[in-house]
Amino acid sequence: MYKYNFVYELKVLVRNGWIQLLSLLLLGLFCFAAFNGSEKVEKRKLDIQAAKTEVRESDHDMLMLLDSVEQGMEVSASRWTIPTSPTAVGNYHPRVADMSPKPLAFIAMGQSDLFTHYVKPTMTGDDFTLNFTEITNPVQQLFGSFDLSFVIVYLLPLIIIAFSYNVLSAERESGSLKLLASQPISLRNWVLQKISLRFFWVALLTIVILTLVMMFFGTNTNLKDWFSILGITIAYMLFWFTMAFLVNLQTGSSSKNAIILLGLWVVFVLLVPSVLNQLGSTLYPMPSRTLMINEMRNLKAQTVKRQDEILDNFLRDHPEYAINDPNQNRKFYHRYVAAQKLVKEELKPIINKFEQQLQKQQAWISQLRWISPAIVTQQSLSTNAGTSTADYENYRGQVIQFAEAWRTHLVPFLYNNQSFTSKDYDHLPVFTYQPLKSNDSSLSWLVLLVISIVLGATSIGLSSKSKSSSTLAT
Repeated sequence: MYKYNFVYELKVLVRNGWIQLLSLLLLGLFCFAAFNGSEKVEKRKLDIQAAKTEVRESDHDMLMLLDSVEQGMEVSASRWTIPTSPTAVGNYHPRVADMSPKPLAFIAMGQSDLFTHYVKPTMTGDDFTLNFTEITNPVQQLFGSFDLSFVIVYLLPLIIIAFSYNVLSAERESGSLKLLASQPISLRNWVLQKISLRFFWVALLTIVILTLVMMFFGTNTNLKDWFSILGITIAYMLFWFTMAFLVNLQTGSSSKNAIILLGLWVVFVLLVPSVLNQLGSTLYPMPSRTLMINEMRNLKAQTVKRQDEILDNFLRDHPEYAINDPNQNRKFYHRYVAAQKLVKEELKPIINKFEQQLQKQQAWISQLRWISPAIVTQQSLSTNAGTSTADYENYRGQVIQFAEAWRTHLVPFLYNNQSFTSKDYDHLPVFTYQPLKSNDSSLSWLVLLVISIVLGATSIGLSSKSKSSSTLAT
């Protein structure tokens, strides 16, 4: 009986064109999303490469100027841009601090649509503003990117709903359910078989298409990452097929089934993430960025008036610089760097408060992500792609550390009134991004599997207590 049902259901799906349509639809969506994601990643790589090329050309010009100056030749360059000055090196010849994309970056744009992926910290730049460097494109923020993550999280459930919302109701409405009543099988098991066959075909097509996509677009992708993506995708699909199984057993007409399943899609995919985000913003409100920027400006204006006093205090705290400058040859940048250091220290509590509130919001969503399978799936895919919030927090932290290292390396040249030479070039700090270790997402898809099993067992338990658990023959 079970074999007959599977064969019959497969013939029905093939004859009405569902399998063919589903195959073409999934293939088109996944391939287009992967292509779109790979194009964005390629543009990101080209931007980084262009920045590095610009730095190499700038360094070549700098070394030529240094060589000419060291040989006593006259150079046709502005005095403040000649690289014998450490501030000229630190401001006009910075290094590129880039966040190179991971091999799976094409599957989820994540935070890469909001935050920059390379910066050039300077000696006298405000490195604390790197915490808030983002692309303020409202259209991009509204619609996001059409990548594999978008297809899996948003569109795949809709395809599953369209494929399984009327498994039972269509038979009842067409009158064929009475013919099936002659078979000695319970209604619950019959629906389970039909849903299982649909899950099998969608899962099989998804595995095949994802494998082809990974082979074509995902260069240098290892098996662990491949299994991780497949695991979370299949678990997410199983959740929605389980919801379809539950709704088919508990409701009647096809229209009611479709409305309920679409309502569940709205709740889990759209409503719950939005509510959690709004609750996080309410419970842990962010300090006003406008007030923070105003305070930055006020502090800078105050320090301008006190630069001589600030420099005296700075040299008192760093007597090694005062000793090496017996003539007290104080220039603009001597005062500016000391004042900038003071501004940074006084703004640190404000910036820390901003960061703490942001971390609390992220922790809030992370703790409650299990309420919505869509959030779990989205975060897992972004983590595997290296575009999650944690990845960009890690990157920005490394950039700020490098900015401090860049300044610390050149400050002694400034206060010791020491010229920068071509021999010092090889000792300049170089930024090397250290990506976060990929978290094992097995917990995510295991939890989704458990949730699906619990929901399935619950629906079976509820149906066994109702008349719908009787055999079709009754």
